[in-house]
Amino acid sequence: MDKKDLKSLTFDELKMEIEGLGEKPFRAKQLYQWMHEKLASDFSEMTNLSQNFRQKLQEHYTYTSLEMVDHLVSGADGTEKFLFRLNDGNVIESVLMRYHHGNSVCISSQVGCRMGCRFCASTLGGLTRNLLPSEMLDQVYKIQKISGERVSNLVVMGTGEPLDNYENLLRFLRLLTDEHGLHISQRNVTVSTCGIVENIRKLAEERLQITLALSLHASSQEKRKELMPIAYKYELEDVLDACRYYFLQTGRRITFEYSLVGGVNDTEEDARRLSHLLDGFNCHVNLIPVNPIKERNYVQSNRTVIEAFKNKLEKYRINVTIRREMGRDIGGACGQLRKSYIDAKEREKGYENV
Repeated sequence: MDKKDLKSLTFDELKMEIEGLGEKPFRAKQLYQWMHEKLASDFSEMTNLSQNFRQKLQEHYTYTSLEMVDHLVSGADGTEKFLFRLNDGNVIESVLMRYHHGNSVCISSQVGCRMGCRFCASTLGGLTRNLLPSEMLDQVYKIQKISGERVSNLVVMGTGEPLDNYENLLRFLRLLTDEHGLHISQRNVTVSTCGIVENIRKLAEERLQITLALSLHASSQEKRKELMPIAYKYELEDVLDACRYYFLQTGRRITFEYSLVGGVNDTEEDARRLSHLLDGFNCHVNLIPVNPIKERNYVQSNRTVIEAFKNKLEKYRINVTIRREMGRDIGGACGQLRKSYIDAKEREKGYENV
């Protein structure tokens, strides 16, 4: 019999499970607090639960608790990057960024990614598997426990395509914002997607108050195909229609992420087309100087070009900012720390086989 994943259960589900074990209902609240408020790493830390009860839990459930295997701190801005090992030995990465408005954590939603975006390190090895709700959640918990600081903002922009792991993502969001746990405000949560149209629409109908960030990265269908293979499945206009639907259902302004790649999507004509494309949209454009990776020949646009692109959008009354680069000296872009770790392990294997 497969064991249930305890930390992925909602409070109401947990109450039913505990009653099924023959325990009193108040035990569910104690257990939920240990998992989601006190952030216990294992059952042994749950000192107000009886040994017999903890033994039952051990027998019937799995308990997700990530192991930190690497921790880098930027000397430039204090950004912290974490590499965590999952129970099955796979590794994922997460980032802690400190802003004046509070601490923000960027988490992964999958082990690897199958979207194939040309400039992203996350997708180089393909998709290994989806993360469980508990594995997404425990990235936040471990960072909060290690740093000793409250996390107030959350972005699902790390390794993986969140809407490719839709059901687990939705459960994670409900656990994260539940009043019995960390109770992070939905308005402080951003979910990024490269544009899975049907799941953008499904998410819209949940009417959550999270921010949807679309990885746009191009001003036309042709250029999007060059950078993002998903464009071969979804027309740009269909993706934008889904974003309009999201705004209609939730009232939440859309964020468009636009990675500027030198000589590819950063021309004055790109800026003009992008302005036309987003005309009338209640949106914000986040310009991202692309973080080059050695496996691709893309380069970052120079600062003058980036500023000119921003000015052009502002001329057309598009709300736009340039993302502040954080953690550049520690490989701040998605997937770089994990890729380095995997490459090092492969080299070790090679040496052993010589």
